[in-house]
Amino acid sequence: MAKYIANVSGTLTEVSGLASSAGAGDAGKIPQLDAAGRIDASMMPVGIGADTAAITASEALSAGDLVNVWNSGGPKVRKADATTAGKRAHGFVLSAVANGATATVYFEGSNTAVTGLTAGELFLATTAGGVASAAPSAAGQVVQRVGWATSATSLNFQAGEPITLA
Repeated sequence: MAKYIANVSGTLTEVSGLASSAGAGDAGKIPQLDAAGRIDASMMPVGIGADTAAITASEALSAGDLVNVWNSGGPKVRKADATTAGKRAHGFVLSAVANGATATVYFEGSNTAVTGLTAGELFLATTAGGVASAAPSAAGQVVQRVGWATSATSLNFQAGEPITLA
């Protein structure tokens, strides 16, 4: 909790602000911006904010990886891969995750955990979890547009429909 000084009825009063919300018990309290100057997602109404899900990783994931959600006794997440049909990109992760740990999967938005991009359209790569500026072209590979690079370090992720090459 940070401390703020507010002018209330001509007097100075010390007021506490909250950096995140625990729910209804925090009703009426003053929000505090985080270190990036933003309001924490826990203070936003349901449906406002990033489209995410917490899913168990079935392999180690690196920050920025494109991921595939699949069923293995319940939902699991693994690296998406254009060399294997059935491993299309459903989303991405912004943080590294160990095998068996819970990953926060983002289904749309800016993947800012990538580097070395060239502005323009991007495709799912044949390197697991990666992106490429050119679509794969070999038989059996999957062509899936995954969005646009808006800078060297930002992919605006928008999953396209995959097509397996004959």
